[in-house]
Amino acid sequence: MRVSGVPELPKFVQPKFEQLRFDELDTPLRDTTFVIVDLETTGGRPGEDAITEIGAVKVRGGEVLGEMATLVDPGRSIPPHIVEITGITTAMVVDAPRIERVLPAFLEFARGSVLVAHNAPFDTGFLKAAAAATDTPWPKFTVLCTVKLARRVLTRDEAPSVKLSSLARLFDVSTQPTHRALDDARATVDVLHALIDRVGNQGVHSLTELVDYLPDVSSHQRAKRTLASHLPHAPGVYLFRGPSDEVLYVGTATDLRRRVRNYFTGSETRGRMKEMVALTTRIDHVECSHALEAGVRELRLLAAHTPPYNRRSKYPKRGWWITLTVEAFPRLSVVRTPTPDSLGPFRSRSTAVEVAETLAEYCVLRTCTTRIPKGREHGPQCPPRELARCPAAVQGLKTEDDYSPGPRLFRHLLRGVDDTPLRRMRTRLDGLAASELFENAARLRDRTADVALALRRMQRLAALTALEEIVAARPAATGGWEFAVIRHGRLASSGRARRGIHPMPVVEALVLAAETVVPDDAPLRGASPEEAGLLARWLASEGTRIVSASAGYCEPARGAGSWAEWCERARAGSEPTPEPESRAPVPDAVHHHIGWHS
Repeated sequence: MRVSGVPELPKFVQPKFEQLRFDELDTPLRDTTFVIVDLETTGGRPGEDAITEIGAVKVRGGEVLGEMATLVDPGRSIPPHIVEITGITTAMVVDAPRIERVLPAFLEFARGSVLVAHNAPFDTGFLKAAAAATDTPWPKFTVLCTVKLARRVLTRDEAPSVKLSSLARLFDVSTQPTHRALDDARATVDVLHALIDRVGNQGVHSLTELVDYLPDVSSHQRAKRTLASHLPHAPGVYLFRGPSDEVLYVGTATDLRRRVRNYFTGSETRGRMKEMVALTTRIDHVECSHALEAGVRELRLLAAHTPPYNRRSKYPKRGWWITLTVEAFPRLSVVRTPTPDSLGPFRSRSTAVEVAETLAEYCVLRTCTTRIPKGREHGPQCPPRELARCPAAVQGLKTEDDYSPGPRLFRHLLRGVDDTPLRRMRTRLDGLAASELFENAARLRDRTADVALALRRMQRLAALTALEEIVAARPAATGGWEFAVIRHGRLASSGRARRGIHPMPVVEALVLAAETVVPDDAPLRGASPEEAGLLARWLASEGTRIVSASAGYCEPARGAGSWAEWCERARAGSEPTPEPESRAPVPDAVHHHIGWHS
């Protein structure tokens, strides 16, 4: 193996790989390091055929920084037709190193560079196959293909063929390709420089612009990239606006300029987005402290503007709730507006109806819809058992006193005071399984999981929305801390303390500046379920710490949280685990604490 310009790695050294950072991708082309590679192989099928030679040249700003060339023992004989093309014989590679020695050295040679090849899918395909075969990590290189670049830059009249030999003649390169790896890599270096000279006249001066230039994008779409020129390299929310200044689309980004600029390149292949870009006349943005704030602002803007090109989360407060009616014999009803005794929200009405039917059966609530005046009995107006199975009629509940345990049990289930209905479902499930009625057991298992998961979600969000205030912090990726002040399930304030800045004064200022939140008596205190869910996930994420809270952040002791593992197994279709351990009765005020991190 011959490497110039860089030291050769001993075979026992395992190189460490780095992916180019976003800020490095904006480096001017003259300051970008390229490694141009060429391979010779025993055939054209990666994974089946093998590499016989690697040649690579490292360049930056037109200057050669180093070269690497080595034959590789493919572990098999080289076919005669390959020998005729390359001149590499089996005898030449007998004493050459195997690919497991060569590949780590090449990857170290190319580390941190942009990988370039003529017909890059061929070369990278063989290199990736070799990495997989030798259990060698493959870095996420930025890869350029000079074949694609040539087709993008040159006309058919100028270059009827983009073979390396044809382009070498066109650009009068200093080293002619010979079907040997290093010679072909050197020829590709000159071809790359000639093509970069061409695109420089079209305003392509950085690696990002070169990558964006490669796909075939209309000039109108590309010209609109100037709409993103005022955006900062910061997290936030962006809004595409149309001819009448209407909001067409809302999105979030950790780097606003980079994300928005992608809409005007070939990396955006969605037809709806191309249509949206064609209508766009300007782009607004809201710079945010961190990704959590951006996510919350996106949800609020989606609710405010309902943009036509956003498919998800357009109506965050529109959902279906299961609520207990207010009458002498309360029953479950599926409604849009929640009451204090409600479970939800559900995305579809059909799902809510199925869960309500299950809850009615195991809480023993009537399903007949006739309104029963106070002082009257349930039963005379209830459909016969054979026509419609009303749980209250099956149990023979006629008077208000007989019936009252059912509504009370439903309320206790919602608040996590009593999980008896879930245990009844599990007992019934065990009975069906014991009777070998496996299809019925599977249906009940799925219904039980639906009920438990709906309860767990609402109880988890209700635990957060019940808090008057909670202040939390998470380490920022670039150092320092990200802060969120949450009041009744809403993000009231957010900020960041950069590395080296004492965090507590920042926290105190954020609390003082936080917006006032007035809760209502709904289960989630009027908070958007999607916003509360986003905040709950952030609080539960690794590294998050609670700075202060107005009360304990906790779920109810007999809530559905203890059923989470059982639900996961049920959803996976595996055999249900034994029911959660039975617990001694506990006062309503006792809860399981959640979300506390040291």
